[in-house]
Amino acid sequence: MVENLKKIEKIINSELASKVQNSFIINEELSVEIDVNDLIEVVQFLKSNDKCKFRQLIDIAGVDYPEKEERFQLVYLFLSHENNIRVKIIIKFQSTHSINSLTKIFPSANWMEREVFDMYGVKFKNHPDLRRILTDYGFKGHPLRKDFPLTGFNEVRYSEKEKKVVYEPVKLEQNYRNFDFESPWEGTNYLKEIKNLEKDGKKN
Repeated sequence: MVENLKKIEKIINSELASKVQNSFIINEELSVEIDVNDLIEVVQFLKSNDKCKFRQLIDIAGVDYPEKEERFQLVYLFLSHENNIRVKIIIKFQSTHSINSLTKIFPSANWMEREVFDMYGVKFKNHPDLRRILTDYGFKGHPLRKDFPLTGFNEVRYSEKEKKVVYEPVKLEQNYRNFDFESPWEGTNYLKEIKNLEKDGKKN
């Protein structure tokens, strides 16, 4: 497996010498870092080259590094059935950058890119239908961004009064509670109080 990965890595580095920024093999996985503007050309090569034959797009994963200048990272995972090899293409870019869509090369990228857009707010150029796919249309923000509040901005509930689903600002309310840390062998305070009341009732 590793030998085949090294062969593919050598082919990619020789054929795409000006496009590849870095390549490495870790845990029997080949990863290739490229510039965001070279994405289309590199993917077309991986798919059409007779020695590579990466003809299936398995997934597109997003990563958010809010402290870095190139905040976002996309990882494209491709599979070559003929060679039984996977390759990861990695691009890094700023939050204002729009990424070229792969839908014309891999139609399956349609939903994957919509998911990345929904969760991270990454926009894709020339996407045929770039809409939210996991959250509601009126949802504000992008849940997997590291600056997104853990509770979200809004909470959703069904209103019996209005007979529809309504959005409301998040309210974090918790009534004061008495916690009893008595040993279960000794019994909790409220059980003791009930037993005492029962004893008093029998006496009366």
